[in-house]
Amino acid sequence: MRYETIIGLEVHAQLLTDSKIFCGCSTRFGEGPNSNTCPVCLGMPGVLPVLNRKVVELTIKAALAANCQIVRYSQFSRKNYFYPDLPKGYQISQYELPIARGGYIELEMDHGQSKKKIDLNRIHMEEDAGKLLHELDGVPADHSYVDFNRTGVPLIEIVSEPHINTPEEAGEYLRILRSMLQYLEVCDGNMEQGSFRCDANISLRPKGAPVLGTKVEIKNMNSFRNVMRALEYETGRQSSLLESGEKILQETRLWDVNQGITESMRSKEEAHDYRYFPDPDLVPLVIDDAWIDEIRSTLPELPREKKERFVKEYALPEYDAAILTATRQLADYFEECVRLGPQPKVVSNWIMGDILRHVPDTRDISQFPVTPSHLAEMLLMVDKGTISGKIAKIVFEEMVASGRMPQFIVAEKGLVQVSDEGALEKAIQEVLNANADQVEQYRQGKEKVFGFLVGQVMKATKGKANPQVVNELLKKMLAG
Repeated sequence: MRYETIIGLEVHAQLLTDSKIFCGCSTRFGEGPNSNTCPVCLGMPGVLPVLNRKVVELTIKAALAANCQIVRYSQFSRKNYFYPDLPKGYQISQYELPIARGGYIELEMDHGQSKKKIDLNRIHMEEDAGKLLHELDGVPADHSYVDFNRTGVPLIEIVSEPHINTPEEAGEYLRILRSMLQYLEVCDGNMEQGSFRCDANISLRPKGAPVLGTKVEIKNMNSFRNVMRALEYETGRQSSLLESGEKILQETRLWDVNQGITESMRSKEEAHDYRYFPDPDLVPLVIDDAWIDEIRSTLPELPREKKERFVKEYALPEYDAAILTATRQLADYFEECVRLGPQPKVVSNWIMGDILRHVPDTRDISQFPVTPSHLAEMLLMVDKGTISGKIAKIVFEEMVASGRMPQFIVAEKGLVQVSDEGALEKAIQEVLNANADQVEQYRQGKEKVFGFLVGQVMKATKGKANPQVVNELLKKMLAG
């Protein structure tokens, strides 16, 4: 029997605020255990939460970018469950009345050849829980430690409809969503630090069946690759069980990165298990149109719009435009360089090749010693014939190492391209004299030898010869 895979994703994104959602404690990552805490986020008796306005603004910003409907009247609820990292015994979240409903994320699969719209169910605000540590300084312990620094850190949860059908679609959905949040400066998207986390719900059903299968939740996936690997494994596991006539259990499973398998963690809770009810310490949130319009006016050009503009305005291939617009910082770097004069495609080639080899995280490209001014000046020197493309590689590496402008590097190292015909004719003649056999082969019709002779001239001139002039003179001298 052929089965259809049904996937829904729940993404938790930490908002880029300086303080927590209901108190003034810092959200900085990496501080000493339990140092970013206070009576409010620790749930001490007699304290009251106060909503952080910036959290609401960033949530609305994300919801507008995801084509959601902003709900004018929303409410916070208490999600009750007992776990050691939850000091209050409940998590403040939104349930029946979230801040945003609907919306969609559009996928581009097969290098833009096909598109698919993944509908969203909702976006809501909530506070994060703490963190349990089962080892200290890399040494496993016989008990667990609790760090409450993360408790109360503001999150948005973005819940998709079960419209995803393959691990590849899930990976693309997450990449597009993270890029969008980074462009908006709503979330830094750091999966290793846990500021962008994903839980997946997956079920299988016979092809064409109207009813969904039993849902399994997968947790503990800290990269796009692991999300896709976990979904691939779980698809195979559930398919094998169904083929053998066994039932799928509704449960939460953890992804084991080392073994490449999912393992049962606990039976899956239903919403009623959490005993949601409106939080009596927080008044309902009322949002007016003026506030929404004010936030809408701050939305930047988003990745898809920017990509389409790069294709149209700069005549770039779809592939180039997709890479260059992956982060806002890289897109700005490209446009600043083009503004200074070089051809867009040439700039694109250098960025995608030499620059990305040195800059693994393009959000940090402002720290790269080769600025748009450096790159543009060097490419214009190539365009004017001052240096060759081969010499440009040497200049580039020197700029990476020293941060100096190309004109100084070229002058100091004597790298100016040789275009003087007299000097080049002399160098070519010496090469022809030293390679009489190859010259004879060329004159007998073996034209491939020409490339060898060009290479010998470039070698003799230490790469400084103008390739175009060399080609013209070499043909002329061989013909004579």
